[in-house]
Amino acid sequence: MNTKPQIIISSLDADRLDALLESLPNGAFPGKAELESELARADIVEPSEIPPTVITMNSTVKFRVESSGEDFTLTLVYPKDMDGSSDKISILAPVGSALIGLSVGNTIEWPKPGGGVIQVRVEEVIYQPERAGELHR
Repeated sequence: MNTKPQIIISSLDADRLDALLESLPNGAFPGKAELESELARADIVEPSEIPPTVITMNSTVKFRVESSGEDFTLTLVYPKDMDGSSDKISILAPVGSALIGLSVGNTIEWPKPGGGVIQVRVEEVIYQPERAGELHR
């Protein structure tokens, strides 16, 4: 696997994601260890210090799946905010876990359920709560 890019996560997101992971039973979702590993290696900063090009929770992001060349525009949300609409992706989905903390231009390889990897490239952060001044959402 390629070297993983630096990731930056707000202290608010880190606290909420830690609490979410602690609340899940072992085996609740296949990528738990990978998401925990990402959080452990992240640079944690205050919400007001998040660069405007970094994906945070509730950000709307345009990204490309390199293997298929498909572009997607989705909002990264907590599982409780999934409502069946096609414009959201859960942090617990493999691509959702891969996106958190990445910056525009970053590419990351991420394990797929059932084996293999998916390569995701961040094209644009269309909306980011911190950039919009929503620091305590």
